[in-house]
Amino acid sequence: MADLTLELGIKTDPAQYRYSYEWLFRLLAEEGVRYAQLGTFFEVYQLPDEYFVQLRGKAERHGVKIHSVFTAHRELGGFFIGDPGWEEVARRSFERLIEVGSLLGAHSVGSNPGAVYRDRIESKETGTRCYIKHMKELMQLAHEKGVAWLGIEPMSALAEPPTLPDEIRDMAEELNAWHEQNPNTTARAGYCTDIAHAYLDADGTIRYGHLELLEATLPYMHEVHLKNTDAMYISTFGFSDEERLAGIVEIPPVRRMICERADVLPVDRLVGYLEIGGPKLGRDYSDKLLADQIRASLNHLKETWLLETTDTPTAT
Repeated sequence: MADLTLELGIKTDPAQYRYSYEWLFRLLAEEGVRYAQLGTFFEVYQLPDEYFVQLRGKAERHGVKIHSVFTAHRELGGFFIGDPGWEEVARRSFERLIEVGSLLGAHSVGSNPGAVYRDRIESKETGTRCYIKHMKELMQLAHEKGVAWLGIEPMSALAEPPTLPDEIRDMAEELNAWHEQNPNTTARAGYCTDIAHAYLDADGTIRYGHLELLEATLPYMHEVHLKNTDAMYISTFGFSDEERLAGIVEIPPVRRMICERADVLPVDRLVGYLEIGGPKLGRDYSDKLLADQIRASLNHLKETWLLETTDTPTAT
């Protein structure tokens, strides 16, 4: 869709077990950022419904919309293990995550698909088929719960599909076809693209850079993770002045590609979520740095992703 609106948010991971979500919502309100993507944590699958109803209310009182829910720890990868117990747990947990998204009023609920064991790489196709089978059924549950999209994060290794452009295309096309066959009973499935993902082979040679993989996801992308990385795509971090000197991801080319190809995107409003881990967790000398790190990255993204200047009011 050519008329594309870009929005800015944050994935809540850096506050997890460090500061309350109310602290994070206050910071976002001060920065004029009104979207959050709730990153998962161990307790998210077991907490009672009332917790999420209250969390939604706390966010809304600060003018923040929990627009998305997304895994943080690769914990829904049981579809690729080839063990009935792992598959059952992954399915039950994904169902609960959709319920959580519904309670929060989230537009999207998602995860990376999972990983095949490297010593059993020949089972990759079987694992992929298992995952797609469950996703088709979960798309129906998401629709029933009022969740519009199920999100998938393309990854950076052959053991974690989809990674290669043809894998990205094939998985999305099959799930899109399923939705088109069942438009009134299924949610849509699409990509939460990470702009710092690339594919490097076993020798460390870059086969597809981050812009190439971003381009492959565009026809299926409904949300995006914004973060920085080093030249080997190992460490991930934000967009402070110091971090930009160490990183290779620049927002203007990313934004330019998305806007120039806006007509192929399946949405007309795209939220980019800052996704960083923050400073070392659990140290008095580092936990105190989180707010400044978040603000520095958000300010850079407001100037580049949203194309604001320091003289204009925050447009959210």
